[in-house]
Amino acid sequence: MIAFFQSLNPIMQALLATLFTWGMTALGAALVFATKTLNQRLLDSMLGFAGGVMIAASYWSLLAPAIEMSEGNPVGNWFPAALGFLLGGVFLWGIDKILPHLHPNTAIGEAEGVSPNKRKRSTLLVLAITLHNIPEGLAVGIAFGALANGGTEAALVGALTLALGIGIQNFPEGVAVSMPLRGEGMSRRKSFFYGQFSGMVEPIAAVLGAFAVAFVEPLLPYALSFAAGAMIFVVVEEVIPSSQEKGNKDLASMSLMFGFVLMMILDVALG
Repeated sequence: MIAFFQSLNPIMQALLATLFTWGMTALGAALVFATKTLNQRLLDSMLGFAGGVMIAASYWSLLAPAIEMSEGNPVGNWFPAALGFLLGGVFLWGIDKILPHLHPNTAIGEAEGVSPNKRKRSTLLVLAITLHNIPEGLAVGIAFGALANGGTEAALVGALTLALGIGIQNFPEGVAVSMPLRGEGMSRRKSFFYGQFSGMVEPIAAVLGAFAVAFVEPLLPYALSFAAGAMIFVVVEEVIPSSQEKGNKDLASMSLMFGFVLMMILDVALG
């Protein structure tokens, strides 16, 4: 597989990798064909696991390489990572205030964004997970776009590992959309469609991210840390609270730690 990816340009690499992550979202959404409801403890543990994967990926796959690339920066090698990280969080905060969406396990009255209560619950749930997937797609695209500037085989493996980790955590995100919709009476087919649809933004964001950094090398450390900041914002603002609001705090916390360790092992051992 490594040889196959090496034969492709970074934009095609990013597209193929995020087609996999989108597929994992669809796989999670497909659970709706097997059951109408999912045990809340299992769902909360899956969300916690997803949060752990995203936190670990933000550091080992994005922030650490950004700091390493910034050696020799006149301000300090910490500056691009710090600035990009904060900008990523501010960017997601801004989208969070504008895009109407509803977090899983919350009432329609708690929807956020511009005029959210004028929209259906199904639309708001899909928009919430779509919001998650923007920084995830960007992260994968930026990681592969970096390879255009003389990336090594180890860097390629690191980008593939990032895509693998994000794909793993996309599985519970697909579940988190399709199962609530099915529980509200929507058909299995429609519940699956909306669940997998939320992952469609990842290939689009990945191609945009890869294209941007492949041709503007000085932006790379800022872009990597931007994606990390956006992902951390999503984890802290939505993933962790959603995993704990039904009372399964200890289970969700331990699942987060397991997800973090698994992604750390994948990134360090393979990357």
